[in-house]
Parts: sequence; C-alpha cells; structure tokens
Amino acid sequence: MRTTVRRLLVSALLIPLLGLGGGLATPALAAGAAGADTAGAARALSPADDPNADIKDRLAAIPGVTITEEKPTTTGHRFFVATYTQPIDHFRPWLGTFQQRFTLLHRGYDRPTVFYTNGYTLGTNPSRTEPTRLVDGNQVSIEYRFFTPSRPEPADWTKAGIRQQAADSHRLVTALKRIYEQEWLSTGASKGGMSSTYYRRFYPDDMAGTVAYVAPNNTDVDDYAAYSEFFRTVGTPECRARLSAAQRELLVRRDRLEARYVADNKAAGSTFTTLGTPDRAYEAGVLDTVWAFWQYSLEADCAKVPVAATATDDELYAWFDAQSGITGNSDQSLAKYTAYYYQAATELGQPYFDVSNLNGLLHYDYKELYSSRSYVAKDINVPAFNPYAMRDIDRWVKHDAERIMYVYGGNDPWGAKPFRLGRGSDDSYVYTVPGGNHGSNIGKLPAAQSAEATAKVLEWAGLGDQDAARSLAKTPQLLPAFGPLDVEGQKLEQERRPL
Repeated sequence: MRTTVRRLLVSALLIPLLGLGGGLATPALAAGAAGADTAGAARALSPADDPNADIKDRLAAIPGVTITEEKPTTTGHRFFVATYTQPIDHFRPWLGTFQQRFTLLHRGYDRPTVFYTNGYTLGTNPSRTEPTRLVDGNQVSIEYRFFTPSRPEPADWTKAGIRQQAADSHRLVTALKRIYEQEWLSTGASKGGMSSTYYRRFYPDDMAGTVAYVAPNNTDVDDYAAYSEFFRTVGTPECRARLSAAQRELLVRRDRLEARYVADNKAAGSTFTTLGTPDRAYEAGVLDTVWAFWQYSLEADCAKVPVAATATDDELYAWFDAQSGITGNSDQSLAKYTAYYYQAATELGQPYFDVSNLNGLLHYDYKELYSSRSYVAKDINVPAFNPYAMRDIDRWVKHDAERIMYVYGGNDPWGAKPFRLGRGSDDSYVYTVPGGNHGSNIGKLPAAQSAEATAKVLEWAGLGDQDAARSLAKTPQLLPAFGPLDVEGQKLEQERRPL
C-alpha cells in the first residue's frame, strides 16, 4: 500500500490545481500548539475517554457536541441526534461557527464504525446503511452543510462547497475517534456517494475504506454525450418508445393538463418565483419524467406507462405526478434543495441529454430551463462554474485512490458518468447491478459478486483477513440479518431527490 508520506505529497501537488476561492490552507485545529499539553491533561480526565462510561456521557463530553435527543431503537442499539460546532469557513475560522447536525447509532465500542454522508438534509429516525449492517457496527451520519437546519445565518453560499464539507467530516470524525477506536468505513449513495469520495480525496487516511453507491462523476458543467447515449440505449426499444410517446403527450395536451397543474398548485399554496412561471415549471417537470422513470423504476414497470394514443387525461396526469411530482418545481419544494442546485451550478456539474423527440413542443430553451442555476432562488448570487473541482476528484480516483468501492445500477441514468478506476487506483473496485436503478447496492449484485464485495467490506473493517472475510461473506446466516433499521435506511435512500 502507498505510504502516508506519498499521499501527503500528492495532496500538496494537486490541491493548488483546484482554483477554489477562499484559500486552501489546512483547516485550523481546535487548540493551538501552546495549549496541547494542557488539553492532553484535561482529556485524560474527561468522561469521553472512559471506556466504562455510558455512551451518552462520553458523547456529551466531546467538546463541541450537544445532544439534542435520544430516540428509542431496537435491542442492541442506541440512537442519538446531536449537533457539532463547525467553523463557517475552515480556512478562516475567525468568521464564526454554526451547528451541524449529526446522528449516532451506537452498537458497541468494540465494533467498527461507518461514517454516512447522505449529501442532503439528515434523516433523524434510527436507521442503518448496508455497510453498517454487514459489519454490525456503529454509524455516524452527518448532515451536509447549508441544508437546513445545518446552515449559518446569514448564509454565505460561497462556503457551501465540497472542500468545506470534507473538512466538516474530518473534524467530526477526528473528534469521535476518541470514543470509537476500531476501524472506520465511509459510505453514501448518490450525492452522498459523491461526498464520501470527496472526503477521501482530501483526507485519504481518515477511513479504512469507502463504499460509494450510485455516485455520478460529472466533470463538466455541460455533460451531454454520455447521458444522451444512455437514453438512446437503456432498456428495450419498445420501452423507450412508450416512454417518449407519453412524455410528448404531456406537452401535446398541455392546455388541459397544465390548467389542472396550475389549479392543484394553487390549492397547495405553491408559488413559482424561482422558475418564473407555472408554464416553465410544468415544462421542466415534463423534461424530468423519463429520467425519473429510469432512476426509480425497473424495466418491468414499462407496462405501467400510459399508452399515449389511448390514455385518458387522468391517467397521463397521474403518471406525471408519480414521476415528477405536481408540486415538485414549486418554490416551496425547491427551497429544500437550494444547496444542491447551488453546488451543481458551481462545482458538481449537471447532466444534459438529447431532447429532439420533443421538437416543436417546447416553449423554452431546454438548456436554460434545465440549468441548475434556474433552480436557485434569484436573490442568491451564483458564481461561475469552477471547472477544476470535479476534474481534480476524477484524477485523484484514477491515480491515487485506495480502498474505494463503487456500486452502480445498469439502468440508472446517474450511472452514465461513473467514476472509473485507473492504473494508480489500489485495492478499489467497481460493480454494476444488471438492470438496477438508483437503489442498487451490494445485496442486489449477482451472488458471486455480492459475496466478493461483502468480503472486501469486512476485510476493510478489520473483521478478519481476506480469506476469513471471504469465508464469512459466503455464509449469509452469519451476517447480521436485515431488520427494521435497514428498512428505515432504505426509505431514506429511496426518498426522491434531485440526485
């Protein structure tokens, strides 16, 4: 394996290429060097370092942690909702702090810990991710900065980027390693999978391994070719034709269906200041229907798509609601995801794809309407797209990534631009669930690949060497059973989000 020294040298060479505003100095430490001895003496006396203390007392004793709630959960676990004090700007800590929400699912001090970056607002019901179940471990879940309530007031949106969130993760993990001393793994799905990758890029030694699910790798503000090719080839020709016809029919019958759309949004109290008008919002929703179908459905669900030539208005409208959501483009709905759209417009990039099947039916320039900037409230200034941020991540994965696993769905549009490994990637893997959607995971892989991937997760978690982990992975009855916590975890991952 590569040495820590080499990693540090690589980081020093690559970080200046990012060109990110706000400087790239190492985030400030919580205590200066002058106070290190005093802090060490105090730490020895802290309940946080007492292995015999109750987990609630240990957690509360960590500087910066405030426990807001303990919720009941299944036997063998305890669950806490808490906040951690973070700098608004890790590179200018004197600018102030904010409270970032996180949760802790406690299994035991002797168990591995999984760090879950969900990329959005945090779910606050007890749940666990697939890696947490596989290793029977603890789970720390962090809310992405600038998603409410983890948002400084007033919000300086220039501090919402990937570098700042990676530093958030590093500070919280460093603090909690006082309690959890076994191996740590990180994970996340979709934007959370992206976030787990970004975290590893800037702090490669924090985790023993990473499992990133369905994580797109948009290296440009205008990724077009890969997504267009995906929609030309996904599924069967019959399914693609049926979806295209239903999508067109929503625009052909626009006069009738949009009138219903406007009335329903009015009844719901929706407004459309961000996108501008209900007409623009309706068209944007229609553009989303085919993408949403492949993101959340399976090819077998093509049979449920209305047949354009014979479908009633009610059937078409119900299908539109199921795919895009009648209020999905309202100000009220979009406000929940401002931080995502801001990031997509400034760092993450976004997909575009061929919409020539809708020629003659669109009222607006497709790329302008579909742009992430169109989904950010007009009173927020959105800087120019930074073309270096994602290219740096892509380069790091190919040349320096260690112990990262990517899992994709074969029919998931977000997998059209996946992370790809290179000659420099070490002990890293990419798996694809045949016909899988945006909910693809290790358990849905073909049996041999599922066992192989599970064995690697167990090995990274320190649960035996490669041979022992492989043997355990091939004996599912010895792995923790799927239970209520996992059902709740799946609900969180299947929640409809922009990404």
